[in-house]
Amino acid sequence: MTQHLRLLREATVDVPELAADRLALVRRTRREVTDLLATEGFFSPEVRLDRSEQGRWLLTVEPGERARIDAVDIQFEGELAHNEADTAFRDALRQAWGLGVGQPFRQADWDRAKQQLLDSVSRKRFAAARYAATRAEVDAEAARVRLALVVDSGPVFRLGELQVSGLRHLPLDLVERYRRSNPGDEYDRDALLAFQSELQSAPQFASVIVDIDRNPMRASATPIRVQVSEAQSRRLGFGAGLSSNTGYRVEASYRDVNLLDQAWELSTALRLEQRRQSLFADVFLPLERARHRDSFGVLFDRSDLEGLKVSSQAIGATRTTIRGDIETQLGLRLQHEALRPDGADPSSQNTLTANWGWVQRAVDDVLDPRRGYVLEVQVGGGASVALAEQDFVRVYARYQHYLPVAERDVLILRTEAGATLAPSRDGIPQDFLFRTGGAQSVRGYAYQSLGVKEGEATVGGRYLATASVEYVRWFAPDWGSAFFIDAGDAADSRESYRLRTGYGVGGRWRSPAGPLAIDLAWSHEDQRLRLHFGVAVAF
Repeated sequence: MTQHLRLLREATVDVPELAADRLALVRRTRREVTDLLATEGFFSPEVRLDRSEQGRWLLTVEPGERARIDAVDIQFEGELAHNEADTAFRDALRQAWGLGVGQPFRQADWDRAKQQLLDSVSRKRFAAARYAATRAEVDAEAARVRLALVVDSGPVFRLGELQVSGLRHLPLDLVERYRRSNPGDEYDRDALLAFQSELQSAPQFASVIVDIDRNPMRASATPIRVQVSEAQSRRLGFGAGLSSNTGYRVEASYRDVNLLDQAWELSTALRLEQRRQSLFADVFLPLERARHRDSFGVLFDRSDLEGLKVSSQAIGATRTTIRGDIETQLGLRLQHEALRPDGADPSSQNTLTANWGWVQRAVDDVLDPRRGYVLEVQVGGGASVALAEQDFVRVYARYQHYLPVAERDVLILRTEAGATLAPSRDGIPQDFLFRTGGAQSVRGYAYQSLGVKEGEATVGGRYLATASVEYVRWFAPDWGSAFFIDAGDAADSRESYRLRTGYGVGGRWRSPAGPLAIDLAWSHEDQRLRLHFGVAVAF
């Protein structure tokens, strides 16, 4: 029962005792109460206004029986009515009608059901659908309502050319690259909304509006109107941070989303960390109609982790394809790598490698996941006929599952495994071998400390396996605690693999960049506590 039906109770109201206005007040009150009850399906109420005492009136309302739907008649006009192929569609529309026989009649439900029916007709093909007539016949005495509707679908709309406005510096064909439909395709509102969403996510645009010309006279080739506002092209940024893996960090970045006025995206940054320094520049080409996006770039990287100093320079090219929540990458990279492990001989090699990656992020929120999973698979390698010292193939898989518990909490299960198939690890780049330990890995152990001992350093091995169970308890909207157990190791053979475990507690804060994690972990083998920092997003 809605707030409106609180009038069913007797109430007293104060009114000014003006004899000249008394009759008009009574009439207006009766009319307003009757109209109000009619919106809730009460069409035969009894409304009484009696003067009970000096200066006061008593309003008594008996709403009577609420009217119910007695019959529903839905008819169609336009092309939808005459096409035999649409018989099943017409039946489905009638079946999905939201105000069926026997249900109480309410004006709000009647309006909602009409809008839902029209939306269902106009969602695909019939962009100019409208109501030719709607009628609700009320039998107040019998408390019954008969509904009748006539939907005029109009003609089938087919898509025509793009009409783009708002471009000033970007190339004219940029919007066309994001278009998935072809001229002559039938109108589909969901597809146009997806088109608008993709354009809006492109870094070159600040805002995007996509619509069509709904004039039935242009239904055979209705133009798609795209109104855009260009985003700021260049941006310079500076940042600082702290990581338990690589220490303090400062960085400077530069981004240009319209490089050479070709809508190429340049992204470059210099990052200086205590234990790692890198400089990179990547150029991303505009999206292709085949849904590919190509990029190429250069990288200079140096690191000093667990006694292993690595210096590498690389150039490469990548093709990325995104379909829904699935992203695939195919890359080719030429790199030079120099290794200097403490207590062992240095080495260097040039390697040409290829890598294929597939990842599905089926989560409810990438920045703050609570339900769903992330599945990633990688396959890559090199060959002795193309610079590598030996043939090798690296396979890797990672699975992370999020299970909601109670109203706020979440259980996180994670596992990963990898193997580099080769006679030995000699001459294989460290990126194609495995080390583990640290935040978002096996906590309780130093970053990249689990691997193969070479001299006094820890280097990558050919095998990896880790697992983790974590329970996050949110005791406030933005604050929570975590309890976890991690286990795993990286080794150069299955015989030398030793399961290392770590467990502990942590704190969580929902920051704008995602939940920040601060964990205090105990390493079972090292018998010591370590503090870890990380961002708990669905990476």
